[in-house]
This record gives sequence, structure tokens and C-alpha cells, in this order.
Amino acid sequence: MTKKNKSAIQRRLIPTYIFLIIVSFISVFPLYWMISAATNTSTDVSRGRIIPGSHFMENFHNLTAQQPLWRALGNSFFYAILTTVICLLICSIAGYGFEVYHDKGKDRLFSILLLAMMVPQVATMVPLFKMFSKAGLLNTAVGFILPIISTPFMIMMFRQNARSFPVDIIEAARIDGLSEVRIFFQMFIPTMKSTYAAAAVITFMNAWNSYLWPKVIMTDNKAMTMPMLIANLITGYVTDYGMLMCGVLFCSIPTMVVFFVLQKQFAEGITGAVK
Repeated sequence: MTKKNKSAIQRRLIPTYIFLIIVSFISVFPLYWMISAATNTSTDVSRGRIIPGSHFMENFHNLTAQQPLWRALGNSFFYAILTTVICLLICSIAGYGFEVYHDKGKDRLFSILLLAMMVPQVATMVPLFKMFSKAGLLNTAVGFILPIISTPFMIMMFRQNARSFPVDIIEAARIDGLSEVRIFFQMFIPTMKSTYAAAAVITFMNAWNSYLWPKVIMTDNKAMTMPMLIANLITGYVTDYGMLMCGVLFCSIPTMVVFFVLQKQFAEGITGAVK
């Protein structure tokens, strides 16, 4: 390809580059505005100031004085990590079982399971609350994680990715005398690292950002999570937007860190890559 042709191609790509720059700016601007607002006073935020200020420590002190920030962060980390670990184990076993040991009966059961994705969470909120209340699971970690430790979407995701897992390896392992449990833990899990990473990102974010169910099941302020804390900052006659954005920033940092650390594995897991 000559230099003239390269220059012509580059000129034709200029509108594409401009469009991508604009879209990237629109996508990143809310994050920048959140960080900037966390450093300004409520008055400056209301006026539309987008330049970072010098009031971050003031907003932080107001936040910690009015709300149990560290307790909410600790609760959110505990619930999210525990939910992620248990969900990955249960859903991966279910997805592996549906694919490796599938038959017509299991396929019908899986189809019924997928129908559960059509049921909105709000429709099951009252029955779940009555069940958990009678079982004494209010304000407990079990009550928080039990409805979300196994989801049809995660099971479907693991089943779809399990289809790319070589069946010959399973048969060879059985011939060598490995039990089904050892095949799963020693061969399937290490091979499907990308799928586990993608599922971990999705599950952690869902558990961390969960608000409605924790608001129903957690009636004690000691069990408050970060989304509940943010909701408390909005209540009242006057909202301190600087303090609110400071709380939102603390709530957003863990999910951003998890995604950026696992973004490569997340992309591979979503596309079904197996190494």
C-alpha cells in the first residue's frame, strides 16, 4: 500500500475518530463531574461548577459525622464478597452439570429455569420477606445473600461457556480414575478462569449496588450498606450535594477497581474464551 493510499484511508477515518472522541467524552464526563462535585460545596454543585474545588475534606468529614461510612463500607464488602464466592460456586456447578450431564429432562428443567428471568424481583419481594421474617433471617447475611446466590443468568452463562470445555479431557480424566468432583475442581475451574472472572465482576457489582432487597430485609442501621447510606443522604428538606457526591464516590470506587483489574478476563469470559 502506497503512502498516498494510506493518507486517503486516514482522511476517511477522521469523522470516525471525531465521533469516537465525542462518545468517549460523553461517557467519561459523568465520572469526572462526580469527582469534581465531591470537591465542591453544595452551592457550587447547584450552580453547575465543573472545576474541582478544595472542599473534599470538608465534605468527607461531614459525611463521616452524619453517616456510618466505614461500617456501611465494611458491610457492603462482606455481603458482596460472600455473595460472589457462593454464587460462583453454586452457579458454576449447576451450569457444568446441565451441560456435561445433559439429557432431555434436564433441558426441559433448564428451560423452566430460564422462565424465572421473566419474573420481576418486585413480584417476589413480599413473599420472600414473609418467609425470611418467619425464619428469623432479618438483619442477617444469610437473608441478604440467599435470594441472589443462584441466578438463572449466571447458570446460563456457565452452561454456555461449558460447551467450549473439551469433552475429551473429561473422558480421559475418567479413564485415569479421577472422580467427578476432582474433574470439576482441578480441571474445569482452572480452564474456565475467564468465565469465572466475568461472572465475578457481574455478581460483585450486582451485590454491591443492590438496594431494594437490603432495604427490605435490613431493618437495623448496623446492617446498612453503601446504597442505603447514599439513599439516606438524599432524604430531608435540604440535600448537601457535595457530601452526597463524596458518598457516591466512595460507593463507586470498589466496583471500578474490580472492573479495571478484571476487564481483560471479563471480555474473554463474555465471549466464551477458554484457555
